[in-house]
Amino acid sequence: MESQHFDVVVIGTGPGGEGAAMQAAKQGKKVAVVERYAKIGGGCTHWATIPSKALRHAIFQMTSIVNNKLFRDAGISVSFSFPELQRTAGSVIERQVEMRLGFYERNSVPVFHGHARFRGPHTVEVLDQFGGCRELEAGAVVIATGTRPYRPPDIDFKHPRVFDSDTILSLGYTPRSITIYGAGIVGCEYASMFRNLEVKVNLVNTRDKLLEFLDDEIIDALSYHLRDRGVILRHRETYTHVELLDDGTVLHLKSGKQLKTDILLWAAGRTGNSDDMGLDAIGIQPNQRGQLDVNEHFQTVLPHIYAVGDVTGPPALASAAYVQGRYAAQHLIAGHGDRALVRDIPTGIYTTPEISSLGKTERELTAAGVPYEVGQAMFKSLARAQITGQTVGMLKLLFHRETLELLGIHCFGANASEIIHIGQAIMSQPG
Repeated sequence: MESQHFDVVVIGTGPGGEGAAMQAAKQGKKVAVVERYAKIGGGCTHWATIPSKALRHAIFQMTSIVNNKLFRDAGISVSFSFPELQRTAGSVIERQVEMRLGFYERNSVPVFHGHARFRGPHTVEVLDQFGGCRELEAGAVVIATGTRPYRPPDIDFKHPRVFDSDTILSLGYTPRSITIYGAGIVGCEYASMFRNLEVKVNLVNTRDKLLEFLDDEIIDALSYHLRDRGVILRHRETYTHVELLDDGTVLHLKSGKQLKTDILLWAAGRTGNSDDMGLDAIGIQPNQRGQLDVNEHFQTVLPHIYAVGDVTGPPALASAAYVQGRYAAQHLIAGHGDRALVRDIPTGIYTTPEISSLGKTERELTAAGVPYEVGQAMFKSLARAQITGQTVGMLKLLFHRETLELLGIHCFGANASEIIHIGQAIMSQPG
């Protein structure tokens, strides 16, 4: 088998892989990418971030009309089913694929489709769906294979009433009720979306609070507004088994509760896409979740093999994966990278309303003994919020009492994920 030689081989074409490939190519390196699926873009483009956000926007547009007094007084009412709303994502996905394919073509980066497996520290073989195999030699490799939903072996995910975050977007009807097991980012986002469709929602959380990494005040605000919308929150609950019926599912909890709903969305845990890649043979051992351990420069135990994005664990954000890929490419080429790229990356959570966060929380500053003050602005006091009717929300700034250094930014409300970047620009400035 004849090998093709490249300076850098990138495995995966999601945000992390794209960031690494483009950065290396623009610095004059000969780059190839390997993509397991027929179309590039990874889970972010095809069954996670982009389609779910397109669905969220479609639901927002529909509910804006439904809740608008002008339309109601005019007798205008709209109602779309879940698949009708989801259909809007199709055209967005196609445009994203076409655009991203253009990135690789313009930068002379070949895309090899198939499953990547290491045959040696510098050798990657690509097995395509037709049984063909080609061999790529690389000076450096960047693994950006992402994750997939964790599926407990005792739950039948082939049952038509059971879904995970990869399959929920294929739902062919609007259910009357849903149980969401797992109250992380994915669980909270889908709880908001389904409740906005007037679906009865049980959100089962195995922990004491929602999204415990956020500032306590933001957690409290999210919990209050989910409950106010009608979401039933169930904290400190663990499942024992799932009973599957023709007309729904029953989630049995250790507390003795039984939650019967039309469908079950399993949103607890992710598994790294690192299996069957031949990593063990070259001395890289994924952890029990399939994730790869890396150092501060995203190097694995083999310094020329990097891993970026969700496959390395938190923060598991598309924006973070992209800049991690860029940083890894910088580091493998020059031996160093711009730490500012990966130092302060905001968290964006697309619940209703949105949440964004950057820097320290009050809990962290209190534990560290840092003297700080709090500045707050409530959305309900803003003329813009009153005009748009989106009055729920707040902006919270944490700053050092003596130096006035901005330590944390936390926002809950409409367009929070855009507002956060103003604070990010300030935090990134020296002094």
